Amino acid sequence: MNIRIHPHAWERMLERGAEEAEVIATLRGGEQFPAKFGRTGFRRIFPVADQWRGRYYQNKQIEAYAVEENGWMVLTVIVKYF
Repeated sequence: MNIRIHPHAWERMLERGAEEAEVIATLRGGEQFPAKFGRTGFRRIFPVADQWRGRYYQNKQIEAYAVEENGWMVLTVIVKYF
């Protein structure tokens, strides 16, 4: 599976605490669902048991939104901590 990450998605990953390996793992093994504007969403939960911005969390959920374009092009990434 060919996965590319758009520069916008790279910026969001850095801001939100997602790593490239997590985003790729989300596309390869996460739940897939339809999203707006003909895009596809991918979701996966990672156990992290770590701190993010001064608070302790057990899990990190990565949501990556992509379009199929000669493989997958990740357009944006959302991270939720809980």
